[in-house]
Amino acid sequence: MKISIVPFVLATGVGLASAWAAGAPGGRPAAVPSSFVEVQGATNLSSAAPVERWWTTLKDPELSRLISRALRNNLDLKTAEARLLEARAARRSARADLFPTVDSTVSFSRIRGGYESGNVHVGNGGSGGANAGAIFVAPYETNLFQVGFDASWEIDFFGGRRHELQAATADFQAAEEDRRDVMVSLAAECARNYLELRGAQRRIAITQDNVKLQSDVLHLTEVRAHAGLGTELDVERQREQLASTEASLPSLESAERESIYELSTLTAQAPTALVEELEKSEPLPLAPPEIPVGLPGDLLLRRPDLRRARSQMVAAAARVGQARADLFPKIVLTGAAGRQATGIHQFTLGAGNFFSLGPQLSLPVFNAGRIRANIETQKQRLNESSLAYQNAILNVLREVETSLTSYQHEQERREELVIAEDASKRATQMANELYVRGLADFLSVLDAQRQQLQAEDALAESDTTVLTDLVAIYKSLGGGWQ
Repeated sequence: MKISIVPFVLATGVGLASAWAAGAPGGRPAAVPSSFVEVQGATNLSSAAPVERWWTTLKDPELSRLISRALRNNLDLKTAEARLLEARAARRSARADLFPTVDSTVSFSRIRGGYESGNVHVGNGGSGGANAGAIFVAPYETNLFQVGFDASWEIDFFGGRRHELQAATADFQAAEEDRRDVMVSLAAECARNYLELRGAQRRIAITQDNVKLQSDVLHLTEVRAHAGLGTELDVERQREQLASTEASLPSLESAERESIYELSTLTAQAPTALVEELEKSEPLPLAPPEIPVGLPGDLLLRRPDLRRARSQMVAAAARVGQARADLFPKIVLTGAAGRQATGIHQFTLGAGNFFSLGPQLSLPVFNAGRIRANIETQKQRLNESSLAYQNAILNVLREVETSLTSYQHEQERREELVIAEDASKRATQMANELYVRGLADFLSVLDAQRQQLQAEDALAESDTTVLTDLVAIYKSLGGGWQ
């Protein structure tokens, strides 16, 4: 059975209905299945609601402390929080545009005058000529002081400002989801590095145990060779085996340090800050017996990246409306009021009042198609965000199913590796006993040693992979920000 997300999308908030009505040709959103395929028939997966603080299911206090520290101090998270505050300020600015603005003004001007008025006709009563004259006004100077208030208010008849506020609100919500998405990734990254650290430490311990075992065998072969019961070839073969095993230690120790350095950086500390705290080897935590993964439809509410994509679509729809509002007249009420006088001392006695109020109407007449081009631009951006949202849904469903199948198949692989490890240990013991009794050649011992080391190392690696696959499941489900 498939569940269409169209009703959900159309009901998710202001602007989505208008998004489709505004002409987004993105098509029908993807259908969300009613359950995850990998959950069906699985005994260790359930459709119950996922655990929010999923790392607590591993019951590792050190891991919980590291994640809490990272969620408090990580610099990428603080950067996302700064972007959130920026978006909040932008929303306040957009909201302020809905209200009148009032400014106080104080002005001073000095006026200088004096002019010639032009010709004046003077008659003598006869038919004779006339005398042309000019009237002169003496130069003068005066001061003019003004104190008052200017006000303006754009009446949002056609919704341009309201759509601007809707877009800014959606941008703020997208920034909030971006911060939450950083939290999800941060918790998962901390857990992955911590588990890889413990896995590397376990593999180091296994290798060191094999080094000790092979050293003992080397000593035995040397004793047998000196006693004439073995050959120098056996000694050199064992020495080569031992050196090869020891050669694998540096890369494992490097992986151990890299994980510690990464954890230090994630918690906003110097790379070596956690070396003393984490270099002591500890066992890998155990995976919980059952993992609640919820339903696919829950992802639309849980995954911050999906919520962010939805908010971006809302913002794009609002900007289409904002662009369309530019086609219509803008009406601005302007006014001014105050007092004016020719001297500061006259403000209390001889000042005059002034007042003005009136509308200002502006209507686009010719702009070479700029407004309609902007509308088309915003509509295509809406289409892009719609397609991006649909694609994000499909990618999220793929991520969850992929992480679930990886986890399940690694669990199956681990079960076989447990059998292989147990068999390799018995084979090594039997090969050593037969060699000492002269019933097997030394190549059997060498081969058994290699097989044991490979089996133990593969099991340790698989145990780590099971846990990192578990982390990938929780990350794909969007846990860690609530």
